[in-house]
Amino acid sequence: MTEPRRSTGPTRSREQRPTVAVDLRIARDGTWYHDGAPIRRAALVKLFADALVRGADGAIWLETPAERARVAVDDAPFVAVDVDTEGQGEQQTVIFRTNVGDRVAADAQHPIRVAFGEGGEPAPYVLVRAGLEALIGRAAYYRLVAMGVERRQGDRVMLGVWSGGQFFSLGETGDA
Repeated sequence: MTEPRRSTGPTRSREQRPTVAVDLRIARDGTWYHDGAPIRRAALVKLFADALVRGADGAIWLETPAERARVAVDDAPFVAVDVDTEGQGEQQTVIFRTNVGDRVAADAQHPIRVAFGEGGEPAPYVLVRAGLEALIGRAAYYRLVAMGVERRQGDRVMLGVWSGGQFFSLGETGDA
């Protein structure tokens, strides 16, 4: 005899899902923490990372079909740990690999942006998916800069990379 299937009912919208209080934090280096202790199981981190979304409120949420939990994020939820290219020149594609195994090609839907701190220190990012960025790690950023080409934009000379038919500025060269 087979057990009757249980109905899970209609899928709840994000706002209708119960919010659970869970102490989850993603550090700037991409390490995930639960109750202050690092999560060491890479498969569990990957599973959680696949369930991340950015809410309308700008917060990062871990969402399942049944519930949601807010995740504290020190900087960005992912870290781009490696970068490679396919093609050359303006036809080049820059491909990032994140700490959770995502591969993302920089293009109009996945732009690269660089924010500069008060001391002029660059903080480079690439959009991975739907409002979730990866901080481009230092080694990957240095490789990206080494791939850079100069391009004049008005009266400024910018260093940047071509990817997906787009030019992504990494900053001014200072040579005007």
